[in-house]
Order: sequence, then structure tokens, then C-alpha cells
Amino acid sequence: MSTATALPPRATAGPSAAGVTRPTSLVRDTWNVLIRELRPVVRDPFSLIFSLLQPLVFLGLFGPLLVASSDQPASVTLQWFVPGILVMIALFGTGTTGSNLLFEMQTGSHERTLVAPIARSSLLVGRALKEMAPIIVQAAVIALVTIPFGFSANPVGMLIGLALLAVFGLGFGSLSYALALASRNRDWMFWGVQQATIFPLLILSGMLLPLDDGPAWMQVAAGFNPISYVVSAERALFAGDLGSPAVLWGFVAAVVLAAIGLAVGIRAMKKAH
Repeated sequence: MSTATALPPRATAGPSAAGVTRPTSLVRDTWNVLIRELRPVVRDPFSLIFSLLQPLVFLGLFGPLLVASSDQPASVTLQWFVPGILVMIALFGTGTTGSNLLFEMQTGSHERTLVAPIARSSLLVGRALKEMAPIIVQAAVIALVTIPFGFSANPVGMLIGLALLAVFGLGFGSLSYALALASRNRDWMFWGVQQATIFPLLILSGMLLPLDDGPAWMQVAAGFNPISYVVSAERALFAGDLGSPAVLWGFVAAVVLAAIGLAVGIRAMKKAH
């Protein structure tokens, strides 16, 4: 959880003082916010380790059931299942990040950052970028842990897959922050919308169970779910099928989600008071 670490001051002379943020100032402000947000993670790495519990439970309990119910070898099932778990890490990890901002608003530390001489857009972008670090670490750990059990990852595809997860996490995390700003002083609203959104997205992405034999309406709904394209891309990348059309569509979905998330989140942060 983020702490109220003070942000370093910066000069406000020139165009920035008149309300126009220079590109170099925006980059510097974003970097300062990113470092501020990463400090609690570095000081308390156990929170990062504890966040691995959920995906490990799915791998240890749900994975064997999926292997037993399929007619495929365990290695083939894991090749399909593990990439979905990695996307699930990004989905749950970034979907709850807005709760940190809710806590800051309740304690008053967020208001202190709003009056700091930094671009408000950097407050959103820096926070969203921070979410990419734990996602990449967790995904890499899960992928490496499953290799002895038959999962194989193409090295180049794995790197590209982690980059895809980072882009997806950037967008979804920004939307979570925007939801937190809209739910100010109403925690129930944040968690209600979050829970009502995240589980349908999870089920309709096909990350845990294939949708090929599902009802027609469910397959149609999955086609409108951007996360389903990210899941398909991750499976192709980790299998080494780098030229698959699924990879292209996965990046298109992630980039569009990131653009929408950042646009909505930055606008909400600029209107915050």
C-alpha cells in the first residue's frame, strides 16, 4: 500500500508556471511519482510474495482438475493453462490498485500530492507504471515455477508476452485509479463495480476454461472482451508462434485499452480536488 512519502519539489518558472507542462517536466514528475510508489514495495517485498498465493492456488488445485478432465498430456494442458494464469495475475493485480488511492484519499495524503508543483497527469501515469513492475516479476516467477512440470516457454515469446502484460496492466490499472477517484468516500461503490466487472471479464476471456464448447451467446460476448485477445496472444507467444495473428490482435487490444485507460484516468486526476 502506498505511503505518504513527500514528492521532491521542482521549479515552476517559465511555461510550466503558466499552466503548460513541458515534456521534460512531465517525464521528471512521472519518474518521481514512480519512485515514490515503488518504495513501499521495495521496503516490504513480502506483499509481493503474498500476492503470488492466489495464482499458486489456482495452479495447484485448479490445474490438476483441468489436466484430469482433458484427454491431453499434462504438458499440453499447462501450455494452454499457464498463460491464462499470467493474464489473471495482471487482471486481479491491476484491478484492485485503486484501493491504494482510496486509502490515500481517506488519510489525506492524496490531497497533499495534488498541491505539489507537479503535473497531475504524472500522478496517474507514475502510479500506473508502478503496477507494471510487480506484474512482470510475478508472471516471470509463475512461468519459471511451472517449467519443471512440463510447461515450456519460448524465451523471445516470453519476453514479448511480459511486455504485452505490462501494456495491458498499464491500461487496466489506470481505469482502476479512475474508478477510485469516482468512488471518493464511497468504498462500496469501488468494490461493487470492481467485483461486478472483473469476474465476467475473467470468465469471458477463456483464461481458465475454454469457451469453444460454451453457449453461442457466451462466445459472442467473449469476442467483445479485449482480455480474451490478450489471453490468446499470450498462449501463442509462450508457444513460440510469434507470427500468429493472435499476437497482433492481442497487442491491438492491449494498446487500445491502455490508451482509453490513460485518457480516462488522466482526465479524472486533473479534475480531482
